[in-house]
Amino acid sequence: MAFGALILSLTTTPARADPCEGRLPSRAAEQFSGTARYVGDGDGLCVGRSGGPDTWIEVRLADFDAPELNAPDGRRSKALLGQVAMGQPVTCEARRGRSGRVVVYDRVIAVCRVRGRPIGDLLRALHAPEGGN
Repeated sequence: MAFGALILSLTTTPARADPCEGRLPSRAAEQFSGTARYVGDGDGLCVGRSGGPDTWIEVRLADFDAPELNAPDGRRSKALLGQVAMGQPVTCEARRGRSGRVVVYDRVIAVCRVRGRPIGDLLRALHAPEGGN
């Protein structure tokens, strides 16, 4: 029942500005960890060490491109990322994106892992839709 409520809340929450306000890592290979505190879309989440959003780091997954939230399958992608990561301990390593930058649109590009496995791989194992920007 609780799992169903989680999925429902992730799929019906209207899009809004994310609450992540923590300092973003600025160097490739910089590592950070915490709990997945917020899922914004199918390839974006916030990782924080505490319950306060001022410590949450906004992440754009480097190893998975989900459809945009308003695109077909966008909400499904968000729900699957929530299923994989929400509330879980997460370790991340900042990476350079296609632009060569580590931070793009106020999000750090990173490969993040849950239980030692890359989140992108976990999403693919669930057949999460791919094909975003």
